[in-house]
Amino acid sequence: MSTDETRLAVRIAKIAKSYGPTVALDSVSIDLRPGEVHALLGENGAGKSTLVKILSGVVKPDSGSMSILGSPYTPHGIVDARTQGVATAFQELSLLPNLSIAENLMLPKMPRGMLGLASHRTAMASAGRILSDYGLAHFDPDTPVGVLSLSDRQRLEIVRAFTHAAKLLILDEPTAALADVEWLFELVRRQKTLQTAILYISHRLGEVRTLCSRATILRNGRSIGTVELSGASDENIFEMMVGRSARETINALPKTGEAAPVALGVKGLSGGILSDVSLDVRQGEIVGIAALEGQGQRDLFRTLIGLAKARGGSVEIDGVRAQISSPGAALHFGNGLAYLPEDRKSEGILAGLTTASNMVLPIISRIARGGIVWPAGERRAARETAAVVDLQERYLHFKIDELSGGNQQKALLARVIMTGARTLLLFDPTRGVDVGTKQSIYEAIRKFAADGGSVLFYSSELPELVHLAHRCIVLYGGRIFAEYQGDAIDEQTIVGALIGHARGAKTGVAA
Repeated sequence: MSTDETRLAVRIAKIAKSYGPTVALDSVSIDLRPGEVHALLGENGAGKSTLVKILSGVVKPDSGSMSILGSPYTPHGIVDARTQGVATAFQELSLLPNLSIAENLMLPKMPRGMLGLASHRTAMASAGRILSDYGLAHFDPDTPVGVLSLSDRQRLEIVRAFTHAAKLLILDEPTAALADVEWLFELVRRQKTLQTAILYISHRLGEVRTLCSRATILRNGRSIGTVELSGASDENIFEMMVGRSARETINALPKTGEAAPVALGVKGLSGGILSDVSLDVRQGEIVGIAALEGQGQRDLFRTLIGLAKARGGSVEIDGVRAQISSPGAALHFGNGLAYLPEDRKSEGILAGLTTASNMVLPIISRIARGGIVWPAGERRAARETAAVVDLQERYLHFKIDELSGGNQQKALLARVIMTGARTLLLFDPTRGVDVGTKQSIYEAIRKFAADGGSVLFYSSELPELVHLAHRCIVLYGGRIFAEYQGDAIDEQTIVGALIGHARGAKTGVAA
């Protein structure tokens, strides 16, 4: 064993993994130093998720080696990895929704009382101390995880990983659902002082530069290289990720005319924290919703699609008042509404089914032959829409949970388009996907609108709203606070409105 190896926190040497003919990783090598925050970058499908699963003990590599502080590391599962000081906060959350916060934090070993039985009281006390230590003292340890918002579940996933990561902490897109990223950044800085190596995976280069000193870039399952971030431009990194220049190309569509018919009309809608919300989306128009966490955006989308009940107000589809009690009712009223949900894992994909099976669900009755849906028929039906969202045809026969998060998101967007609805409700459609996948999703949205469809979307990323939306509506405290159009949509203006200061707004409660 070399002296250099003993000085490293983690060494990953020539790791390879294939699934049949598909090569997920091909001789990937990375070195992590103690107390280093090291970024792992690459497009969706580059191999990041497979490497995370190998480090976490979920998947075994076909070849290669790993070591921690100079000792061989060959985990036999997530629990074994944790025992060896390696823990992961997964992008696709691994919490058990039917158990409490405390139970999720304590598993797999619940504290026991004097009789050797699991002690609820001790678990509550231990979980309370952990939550307090990580700035989440306002969480009730006895709360079922299933009732938490996605943002709060993300926080809990992160805290659980921190409590087990003595030697290596893996953070996989940890801010994808977080409203307050500084909370996480402070925890990362604190963990660095304990000399824990941190592997940080994110598509947001701004936060990567804030936290990380070096980055390793994967492309097509290979480690292209490791760079010092202080000496690498964003353009350099994009070129390493995709093999070509990746300049931003999400210029907004030509503005729709005021005479375009209203596809979706909302008048005085109230429900959840929403109060008297009125808006419209015209044919061929893309309308963006901007809001900080908890300002009513979820209530708006869930009420419009029939997942939550309105207290008051009305919804019109193509000028006809609609009573929407479920997503199915929304889809079949008039020209239809279709919804892309926030959390693809729990609300979107059907794990275990193929990608094609997931995509064709809305049209399954149309493609059945003699009451049977054949796999070849599914792939044939899915092929055209897969091309629209830039999803490679070879993925159609994969089980959807074998795909990267970005390819899963493309498949779900394709499914929404395949419903035939002419108005789409998209909740944070590019959450946790890379720059290349974002471009594919943007182009699919733009094409849908150019063909006369209408889109209402919420995004947690301001550049997305600036470049993609014809109009941008800001929610604040459950009300429409401001509305901007055309050149008036810029990041500085939206940021002001998000915190309650409207400037140059077309409409709003303040000016």
